[in-house]
Amino acid sequence: MTDKTDEPSRAAGDPRDVGPSPAVPQGSGTAGRKGAAAAALGFLARRLRQPLPGAQPRLRFEMPPEYSQQDQTAEDPDGVARPQYGAPGPRMSPQHPLYMGFMGTVGVGVALLVYWIGSHTTQLLLWIVAALFIALGLEPVVKWLENRKIPRPAGILLSVSVLIVAVVGFFATLIPTIVQQVTEIVQQAPTWVRDFMNSDLFRTLDDQFGVRDRIAEELNKFVNDPNAVGGIAGGVVGFGSTVANGLFGALIVLVLSLYFLAALPAMKKWGYRLAPRSRRHRVEALSDAITKSVGNYVIGQACVALLNATFAFIVMSIVGIPFALLLAFVVALLAFIPLVGAMIAGVVVVLIALTVGWQTAAIYAICYFAYLQFEAYFISPRIMQKAVAVPGAVAVISVIAGGSLLGVLGALIAIPTAAAILLLIKEIYIVRQDQH
Repeated sequence: MTDKTDEPSRAAGDPRDVGPSPAVPQGSGTAGRKGAAAAALGFLARRLRQPLPGAQPRLRFEMPPEYSQQDQTAEDPDGVARPQYGAPGPRMSPQHPLYMGFMGTVGVGVALLVYWIGSHTTQLLLWIVAALFIALGLEPVVKWLENRKIPRPAGILLSVSVLIVAVVGFFATLIPTIVQQVTEIVQQAPTWVRDFMNSDLFRTLDDQFGVRDRIAEELNKFVNDPNAVGGIAGGVVGFGSTVANGLFGALIVLVLSLYFLAALPAMKKWGYRLAPRSRRHRVEALSDAITKSVGNYVIGQACVALLNATFAFIVMSIVGIPFALLLAFVVALLAFIPLVGAMIAGVVVVLIALTVGWQTAAIYAICYFAYLQFEAYFISPRIMQKAVAVPGAVAVISVIAGGSLLGVLGALIAIPTAAAILLLIKEIYIVRQDQH
């Protein structure tokens, strides 16, 4: 007689159990397949997040942490705290002849090296300044997007993309019009020359000075001169190389602007760390004020120039001034130059309007210069209220000096640079002088 307790107990789910399986509800097969697919996708996502075997993380150039005296000390086996890299030795006295001579020689050598590098990389420095200027101008837009919970990389991509699309769209609309209007000018030029040569003024000048014979003689000399023909060919080649260099420079400025805009917080952080810790907060506050004022100035001046060109285009289209779109583009470029740019643009358009009639020129001059007064008292103060504040005389002098040194780019950055210098003088030098 066998004891039932000697029989080994079978665990639930043993393969040898062939008892009836519980009833499976309808639809559980579909749910099981969905669960298995979700589990497989989750496993695949976890595997993709894991690093590859043998792969190393990419090295990044990061800011070193701020060490305190406790962080820089380590305890010896005997329990005595000593500096981690040893105690620094005594500094050489600045009055030591060897120190003074060596440091003076090094200073002169560094100054000469900087001058040589700057004189041989002028174009690159201009590209860097232009890219930094654009980056500072787009920084308020990126900050605004960041405040709307948009990540900084997405904000940079969005702002730069909008800028590129606007510029490309503007030139795509402008270039066909320029080609058409320049073609019209070339086609009408012989008619204008013929009408002028048949006028009473030209006949009088020809009778007195022999202008017609003189022009024919100069044309024959020019046609028969091989150097002149070679000069024309060289001019065409030079124009082509200038256009190619301009496109290459625009690409370099765009790429540098992207890098500067992406690395601007890190650049500012590095710059603040170069100042002593006791003055770091003040340096940070002054730098933030300067960069914000520059960014607001760029955006404000761009808005003012766009409004100026739009108003000029509307008035030119109404009064019938030819080449309205081309002249509006010129007005936008000149209006971006502060103070004097809008006045120069108005004079240029008035001179071209005189070819239509003095009544047309007078109407445009009245409308445009009245708009400039309205812009100076109502539009610019509201747009530029968060930008820089520079006295009029200082602004004029800085624009002229910047234009003389760096051309159009110098005129554009002259007022922000003058504002930064005035802010530093007011917050550093004058405050220090008031304490004595």
